[in-house]
Amino acid sequence: MSAELIKEKQVYLFEEGNASMVKLLGGKGGNLAEMTALGLPIPPGFTITTDACKNYYKQGGSLSGELQSEMRRAVSAIEKVKDCRFGDGERPLLVSVRSGSVTSMPGMMDTILNLGLNDETVKGLAQQTNNDSFAYDCYRRFIGMFGEIVLGIPSILFSRQLEELKSHASRDSDQEVTAGEWKQLTGLYKMLVKEHSGKEFPQDVYQQLNMAVGAVFRSWNNARAKVYRKLYSIPHDQGTAVNVQSMVFGNRGEDCGTGVLFTRNPSNGAKELYGEYLINAQGEDVVAGLRTPRKLGELKDEMPEVYGQLAAAAAGLEAHYRDMQDIEFTIENRTLYLLQTRSGKRTAQAAVKIAVDLYEEGAITKEEAVNRIDVSHLDQLLHRSIAPLEELKPLAIGLPASPGGASGMIALDAEIAETWKHNGKNVMLVSAETSPEDIHGILAAEGVLTGRGGMTSHAAVVARGMGKPCVCGCDQLSIDAEQRTIHLGDYVLKEGDVISIDGTSGRVYAGSVPLSDPEMTPELLKLLGLADEIRELNIYANADTPHDARISRQFGAEGIGLCRTEHMFFSDTRLPIVQSMILADSREERISLLERILPMQQSDFEDMFEAMDGLQVTIRLLDPPLHEFLPNLEQLEEQLRRLKLRGGDIEEEKRLKHMIAKIRSLQERNPMLGLRGCRLGIQFPEIYDMQIEAVFRAAKSVAHRRIEVRPEIMIPLVGDPRELKQLRALVDKVASQVLGEEFKTISYRVGTMIEVPRAAVMADKIAEHADFFSFGTNDLTQMTFGYSRDDAEGKFLSSYLDRNILSENPFQMLDQEGVGKLIEWAVTKGKGKKSFLKTGLCGEHGGDQSSIFFCQQVGLDYVSCSPYRIPYARMAAAQAVIASRGEAASTKAEAVALPSE
Repeated sequence: MSAELIKEKQVYLFEEGNASMVKLLGGKGGNLAEMTALGLPIPPGFTITTDACKNYYKQGGSLSGELQSEMRRAVSAIEKVKDCRFGDGERPLLVSVRSGSVTSMPGMMDTILNLGLNDETVKGLAQQTNNDSFAYDCYRRFIGMFGEIVLGIPSILFSRQLEELKSHASRDSDQEVTAGEWKQLTGLYKMLVKEHSGKEFPQDVYQQLNMAVGAVFRSWNNARAKVYRKLYSIPHDQGTAVNVQSMVFGNRGEDCGTGVLFTRNPSNGAKELYGEYLINAQGEDVVAGLRTPRKLGELKDEMPEVYGQLAAAAAGLEAHYRDMQDIEFTIENRTLYLLQTRSGKRTAQAAVKIAVDLYEEGAITKEEAVNRIDVSHLDQLLHRSIAPLEELKPLAIGLPASPGGASGMIALDAEIAETWKHNGKNVMLVSAETSPEDIHGILAAEGVLTGRGGMTSHAAVVARGMGKPCVCGCDQLSIDAEQRTIHLGDYVLKEGDVISIDGTSGRVYAGSVPLSDPEMTPELLKLLGLADEIRELNIYANADTPHDARISRQFGAEGIGLCRTEHMFFSDTRLPIVQSMILADSREERISLLERILPMQQSDFEDMFEAMDGLQVTIRLLDPPLHEFLPNLEQLEEQLRRLKLRGGDIEEEKRLKHMIAKIRSLQERNPMLGLRGCRLGIQFPEIYDMQIEAVFRAAKSVAHRRIEVRPEIMIPLVGDPRELKQLRALVDKVASQVLGEEFKTISYRVGTMIEVPRAAVMADKIAEHADFFSFGTNDLTQMTFGYSRDDAEGKFLSSYLDRNILSENPFQMLDQEGVGKLIEWAVTKGKGKKSFLKTGLCGEHGGDQSSIFFCQQVGLDYVSCSPYRIPYARMAAAQAVIASRGEAASTKAEAVALPSE
């Protein structure tokens, strides 16, 4: 064994651990230990640690002798409690082998049930239970699971033999299969194992256990687990624990069952027991969605005593963990057993409601309520839903498994969904049921529709976690895989046709349907109010139109941090005037055209000032890469060619030739680094003069109407202090001319966008002429990396991410090591020169959680993001404060501890 390998204890009986050991025991193991300590009905078992998983990989995929010895001792401990023996032919001990990662990854790794069965122990189980059919049903399940998960035999081969047997014997369901038929099937399954693995099905139960534990360790690195970890930023080096637990059986008869329970409704957050169960079934039958289960409330009538015990346990666990719990349970001969508890996956709506309700119930603090929210949930809350129109007639109705509305082309498998999404199409994944292997298809789809499965099936749980609309258990859905068509009731649709689903009501519609705008619920407003009490960063909006400004204020923006004036010119009526202005042959012609643009700009600014009454509005002067505003050269050349062919107007031909020559003279080899930003304002000062005049005319106009106005003018793309000095002088001159003595009380600020690396390096000198720095991280990232964003994302960036050359897309998540250092440097140097210098970030990174945490860390004053990201940023900014307090407390504790070490 390598000296690097961890030699600490690698196996813990449930009674030896607790929930605080989650990094070692995984979430499931820690919670099983905690529930055991609470005296709940937990089948005995043990947990193999995450360190053992890491050792397994270090040893090239083998279990050490030490680990195997620890496992044998732990099995002996279970045998004493259960009064049965592992591998015994009369009173056999059977166990489940389940994964248990530190961070919950539902369905992403593997589980094996009924381990310990062989040709002898199955007879003992049959005799012990007096039920041959049950015993051989368990044995065939075990061989199928072991064959698929441990030996890598495709599950379809096992399920195909089961369906053939049922068809030949005229059995409609598994429950109708006889003991003799199950015995026959186990023989067929063992032949399959021999055929595909080259070896007999293992009869030694300890060999079964060792192979199963190794398989679960390997499942940490299966494709779906990797996709899930990448999606949720779960570290790849955590490893998984393995939980070995004595079996209890929900499939022994009509007084047995299995189910999943949430202590609150995971769809809407209501305080009610919510779940499903199946009579005479094992746990995998529920989560796999192979049978549509019954609602938990029916158990109250069917087994009232068991329901009462379950309700009491659920209440106790929620109170203990102070969060909504997801509980798996089994009923064996009317005796209740709990197999797992964890914090339940929930929709965005439910997450917000549950956090607020728990806070108002006094169960958690304000900080805990805010920290409970995955900020991505706020994005989901602000997604649109299907508008309730009477004329909308559904094709079918299923279970409303995950709320929200979506439309997309029917894709009948995950691979098609992923391919079509890559080609820019909206996709609806439609399947009989989904399995964990479909994770990439769910990720690609706008929503999910399944024919089988309930509210706790794999599709429902994963869709809820991703914020995807989902309708499950749609009995009216049938799929013809060969013809690539689906039937929804009386309607036949083919793959590629568009359907819409409403995950809130469970309805399925033909074609695309209208969507309604999201609403700020009372619970969300309450939670955002709590976040506002905690956060320190101001949250501004990137808003380019009066409409954007009004939306931003509704979502809680404290001002506008970036108004990109070039975006005001893209309408059909304005663009031709701007193009003519750029193509003007003389300054006089240009000024004449600018005079036509000025009232348009002034009107926009007035509306924005009015919408943001009392709040700052930061207006960035024109910064167009020139090619975005030039007429299309190829179209003009085609017009000229056609004109010549038909012998058209000579004057029109001259005009076109002149325009083509002018555009060619203005074309740049690299427009992103060309005549744009402050360079344009210095080269053609009349352009910026017009914009500045429009700003102050608008400020003066709204001030007349007793609207408080706080304009800020941002000079873009500054790389040298002399650029800013010259343009600031222009701003001050125009402001004085427009405002005059009467409006000297209108205060304004002038600053710059730091988006050129040289500006960060020279921040102290640039600060002499600036009232604020706004970091434009989109361009700063491009220039620091030397990447063109469009080219990088289209050509090589995905490869860099796959090869781990880059850990994240730097255009989505701020590169803290490179770009972040420039920001940190510029803040330090700028505030060193001018202590009251205001600093903020206004690139798209202003709506990214880790980037907001960075802004808090380096002492920025604000972040600015798109309107619909404002609630997200408010919440993330509060969580950044909570995280910084936690780090400070941790550092302080370490400092106190050091002298005694």
